[in-house]
Amino acid sequence: MNKKALIVIDYTNDFVAVNGALTCGEPAQRIEQRIVSLARTHLAQGDYVVMAVDCHQAHDPLHPESALYPPHNIIGTAGRQLYGELNGFYRQNQHAVEWMDKTRYDAFAGTDLALKLHARGIREIHLAGVCTDICVLHTAISAWYQGFVPVIHADAVASFNPAGHEWALRHFANQLGVSVVSARIDQ
Repeated sequence: MNKKALIVIDYTNDFVAVNGALTCGEPAQRIEQRIVSLARTHLAQGDYVVMAVDCHQAHDPLHPESALYPPHNIIGTAGRQLYGELNGFYRQNQHAVEWMDKTRYDAFAGTDLALKLHARGIREIHLAGVCTDICVLHTAISAWYQGFVPVIHADAVASFNPAGHEWALRHFANQLGVSVVSARIDQ
C-alpha cells in the first residue's frame, strides 16, 4: 500500500474569514468544501492527515514576518482556529488528525514533520490550503528538496494575490516538475 499524507496549510480564520487579520478572502472561502473533502478522503484511506498551522506570539518584533504582515494567527485567538467546516472535521477527528504548529512559511522549518513522514514510510504528500504563493510554495519546495513527492491540489489552494497564485501553480509544474491536480483529474 502506498501510504500518503495530506498537509492542510494555514486554513484558519485569520487567513480565510472575511474579517481575518491577513485574509485571502473569497478565493480561500471557495475552496473550503474541496479541502474538507480531501481531508475526509485521505483520513478514510488511512493516510496521515496534518493541519500545519501558523503560530505567532502577540508581540514578537524579532520574527521575520513582523515587518512584512500585520499580526496574525496569534496563539490563543479565534483567528488561529481552523476555518468553517474544517474546524468541525478536525474536532471530530482530532484523535486521528495531527495538529502541527509552525512558525515559518515552510511547514518543515523548525518542526518534526519530515521525521513523522519518514517514520510512516511516506514519500507522497498532498498539499492544500493558503497561501499558494507563500506557505504552500515554501512547503512544496522544502518537501521537494528533501526527496518527498509533493502533489498540489489546484482546486484546494488560494491566495490574496491572484497573480502570485497563478505564478506559483506554474512554478510547481514547470520548475519542480510537481503534479498539479484538481478534482476533474485526480478522482
